[in-house]
Amino acid sequence: MSIDFQKELNPAQLEAVMHQGSPALVIAGAGSGKTRTIVYRLARLVQEGVAPENILLLTFTRKAAQEMLQRAGGILGRNLSGTSGGTFHSFAYGVLRRHAHVLGFENGFTLLDRADSENVAKEVKDSLELGKGDRSYPKKATLLDMITKSRNKELGISSIVENEAFHLSAYAEDFQAVSNGYARFKQEHALMDYDDLLFRFEELLLADPLLLEELRRRYRHIMVDEYQDTNKVQARLVRLLSGERGDIIAVGDDAQSIYAFRGADVANILDFPKIFTGAKLIRLEKNYRSTQPILNMTNHILAGARSKFDKKLYTDRTDGPLPRIVHPLSDQTQANQVVEEIIKLAKKYPLHDIAVLFRAGYQSYPLEVALSRVGIGYQKYGGLRFQEAAHIKDALSYLRLTRNPADLIAWRRALEPLKGVGAKTADRIAKARLSGDDKYMAKALKRFPALKELLAHLDTLRQATRPGQALELISTFYQPLLVELYPDDYPKRQAGLDQLAQIAANYASIDDFLGDLTLDGDQEEDKRKENALVLSTVHSSKGLEWSAVLIIDLVEDRFPSKKALARPEDLDEERRLLYVACTRARDSLTLFVPATIYNRYNAVSEPATPSPFLAELPASCAEIWREGYSSGLSRFKSDGTGNAASAPRPFADDAPTKDTTPAPPLRDPSQLGFCRHKIFGQGKIVAEIPPNKYRVNFPGFGLKVIVADYLELL
Repeated sequence: MSIDFQKELNPAQLEAVMHQGSPALVIAGAGSGKTRTIVYRLARLVQEGVAPENILLLTFTRKAAQEMLQRAGGILGRNLSGTSGGTFHSFAYGVLRRHAHVLGFENGFTLLDRADSENVAKEVKDSLELGKGDRSYPKKATLLDMITKSRNKELGISSIVENEAFHLSAYAEDFQAVSNGYARFKQEHALMDYDDLLFRFEELLLADPLLLEELRRRYRHIMVDEYQDTNKVQARLVRLLSGERGDIIAVGDDAQSIYAFRGADVANILDFPKIFTGAKLIRLEKNYRSTQPILNMTNHILAGARSKFDKKLYTDRTDGPLPRIVHPLSDQTQANQVVEEIIKLAKKYPLHDIAVLFRAGYQSYPLEVALSRVGIGYQKYGGLRFQEAAHIKDALSYLRLTRNPADLIAWRRALEPLKGVGAKTADRIAKARLSGDDKYMAKALKRFPALKELLAHLDTLRQATRPGQALELISTFYQPLLVELYPDDYPKRQAGLDQLAQIAANYASIDDFLGDLTLDGDQEEDKRKENALVLSTVHSSKGLEWSAVLIIDLVEDRFPSKKALARPEDLDEERRLLYVACTRARDSLTLFVPATIYNRYNAVSEPATPSPFLAELPASCAEIWREGYSSGLSRFKSDGTGNAASAPRPFADDAPTKDTTPAPPLRDPSQLGFCRHKIFGQGKIVAEIPPNKYRVNFPGFGLKVIVADYLELL
C-alpha cells in the first residue's frame, strides 16, 4: 500500500517526515499536527524497508506510543510489532533487566513502586531515629519527594528545600541523611526505584561500551516525542543512544515546556542544535485548532520570551471573534462573571466543550461554589474539589457545630486533631456533650487539656452572626493546628483557607453559606462527562482542547505565581503556561483580570496588578470589557493604542461612597521593635493595625500581617 505523503501532509510536516540520515529538531507549535507527523514518519520508514525492530520511539506515556504505532500500522495496512515504542523508563527497564550483572546485581533487581519507595524512606528515617516525638515531622511521601526532586533536577537537597519548601528548611539535613541511607538500602537489597532506571541505565551504557555500540547498531532510527519535557539525564541518554550524527528526530515545542517542577529542562530543546552539530531545524507553524484572532494573541505572548525558537502560528481559520479580556471589580465578583459567561456559552456549546483554566487548584474554589449555587455540574482536573480538601473540611466542621450541635461527623473532625484523642474517644466525647454527661466530660477535660480550649472556641464562635466574622475566628484558632496537621504543605493549604474566607465575605447568613458549599450536585455527574463543565489547572490541560476556554486570576502573585517573580527563568515558564492555556481554545477565549484581590491578613480587598504578560499585548488583539459598580459588563472602545491589560476606571457616578471615618492613631514605627512567631521566626514590626494586628517583616518570608496573640514581643 503506497502512501501519498504530499497529499496527506503540509510542506513542513512533509519535510520532517522525509528527513533522514542526520539529527533534526521539529519545533511543533500548539495544534500543528505533531502526532500526525510522527505517525507518518514511522509509516514512511517501514514503507521504505526499514525493519520495525530498528526503530526506537520514546514517549512520555505508554498510551501515546501505542496510539502512534497503531495509527502508523493502520496507514500501512500491517502490524508494526517489533518496534521498540514506550517511555524512557520502560525502555531502560528492559535493557537493565538483561544486563544488571554489569552493575553488580548478579541475581537481578526488584523495581520499587511509589508506595514501596515511601516505606523504604520511612524505614531509613526510623533507623536513623529521626523525628522521634515530633508530630510535625515531614511525612514519608514528603521525604521521598525531596529525594526524587533532587535527583531529577540534579540539585542538592538543600537547594530544593530553599527554593520549593522553605518552610521545611529546619529538616534539610535530615532529608540529606535519609537520602544517603535510602541509596544504601537499595544497593544492599538489590532494589531500584523509578528514578534509578534512568540513572542506572546511563551508568550501564557508560560502563559497557560494547552494549552501547550494540544498541546504536540496532536502533538506527530514533524518534523522541515531547522533547521539551525531558530532564537532564533523559537528554544525555538520547545523545548516548544516537551518537552525535545518528538519525535522531526530536519533536517538541519549547513554548510548551511547563514541567520544571518535575525536573524538565527547557535548555534540552533550546540547545539541541548545539549538542547535535548541524541538526536540521524544522518548524511546524500551521495550526489546525484555533482561529487566527486567538493565534495572534498567543504569538504576541510568545514574542516576549527571553529564550525561544521564533515561530508564528497561522491557520486557514481566519474568521472568529477577538479574544475578550474582562476586568471584574474583584476576585469575589469574578466567579459570578465567569458563571454568566458560561451560561451564554452553553447556548452554543455543550458543557463538556467549555473549560475554565487556572494556575493553581485553590483558585477555582469561589467558582465551584457559584456553579453549585446555579446547578451547573463540573469536573475538576488538577487539585482537589473544594469540598474534598481536608483542611477545608476541618475549618467547616467548627462552623457546622455552631448550627447543629448534634453533628457527629463534625464533632469527630473537630476532636480528632486533639493530642491523645482517637476516633473512639472522639465519639464518646461528642455523645457525652450531646447527652449532658457532665461526669464523663469532667474526666475528658482533665485528661485532654486542649478540649477546654476547643469548647471555649465553639462557644465564642456561636456568637458570630456572619460567615466572614466566623471564618476570621476560626482562622485564628485553626492556624496552629493547620501547621501541626499538615506540616509538609501548610502554606499551600493556607491559600485554600484564604479563598474560603473570601467566599464567606459574600454571605450574610451562615446557613446559606454552608448550604451552598454542601449543595454540590450529583457526584455521579463526574462519570457523565457530556453533562459537566471542565475546571482544570493549566498543567492538567496540556494536550487537551475545548471550543471555549476561560482563564481566571490573571494578576501578579496568581498568574504568574508569586514564586515566579523572583527568577527570570521561572517567569519565562509562567509565560509558557499562559501560552499553553490560550492555545487550548478553538473558537472562544476569555481572560479575567480582577481589579482587586482579597488579602486575608487585613481582611480587605487590595488593588491587583494585571499579569505582566497581558501588559505587553497590544490593545488591538482583544476586546476589553469591565464590570461597573451598578451594572454588568461594558465594553471599552479602544483607539487601538495602549495595551490589552488596560481597563478604564469606573465612571465617577458609579463609584461607591468612601468610608470617611478617621482611622485610630498609630504608634510611630520606631516604638514597635521586634517580635517572634512560632512559624516565621524573629521579625521586625513595621506597622500596627488596630485593633489587634501587626505588620511584620520576617527574613525569608517577607511582610506578614499577624494577630497580636500569636506574636511574642521582644
